[in-house]
Amino acid sequence: MRTEDLDQMTIDEVLQIMNEEDQYVARAVKKELPHIKLAVKFVINAFDNDGRLIYMGAGTSGRVGVVDAVECPPTFGVKPEQVIGLIAGGERAFVRTVEGAEDSAELGAKDLKEVLANENDVIVGLAASGRTPYVIGGLSYAKKVGCKTVAITCNKDSEVGNAADVAIEVVTGPEVLTGSTRLKAGTAQKMVANMISTCSMIGIGKVYKNMMVDLQQTNKKLQVRAENILIEVTGVSRKIAKAKLQEADGSVKVAILMLISDCDAETGRIRLKEAQGHIRKALS
Repeated sequence: MRTEDLDQMTIDEVLQIMNEEDQYVARAVKKELPHIKLAVKFVINAFDNDGRLIYMGAGTSGRVGVVDAVECPPTFGVKPEQVIGLIAGGERAFVRTVEGAEDSAELGAKDLKEVLANENDVIVGLAASGRTPYVIGGLSYAKKVGCKTVAITCNKDSEVGNAADVAIEVVTGPEVLTGSTRLKAGTAQKMVANMISTCSMIGIGKVYKNMMVDLQQTNKKLQVRAENILIEVTGVSRKIAKAKLQEADGSVKVAILMLISDCDAETGRIRLKEAQGHIRKALS
């Protein structure tokens, strides 16, 4: 084991070995791209049918899912209930450990019942070890009600993986600090969650070129970002970008259509609706 004398290493040596170990993570994720693709297809289909992406996990794994879910509304303009993060022990477990919560398969099923999980939803269970009862219980219940299920684990042929329709098993190897799955395993799960949510949002038209055209302008920074997107896409001045965004009731997508197609806001909204939210389709 490269780090068995971790406590005797210098700061430079610890940082160096952590950096080297982290580089294995992306390569491990790459091996799972075919399975990640299947998960993305599940989620796009769910979104197209008014379904939801529901992450569930315990500890670090649960926090990874919650973080990804929370970031989706401001980034992609979706409703908070479209992407949900469930963590064993509830919201308080995000900032403080709730002892025993992850050991209850019944609690996993109960949490999905409370959010009314149904056949239109995709349930993504995150468990670095691949044996968390809370996640296994949730995935088992999800299958009973007809949900598509995905597992994100860091061990091959795990119980969690076997409980899901698609198993994304990113084998990252031993942690630098033995057993601390908030390190490489946590990074791997975050990378996979990023891929699933981002690629799915692209698939339903939340992105134009490489820009977040459905972002919510909830603060000054995001207002400026919306203006910058419009300027980048259409080449107009900031003054015009601000004016068009106001006419479009803040919708970057509608403002883009107004400027490129030389139409009014109502026409832009109609074209966008006919194109199921895809700007390229609306422009064709």
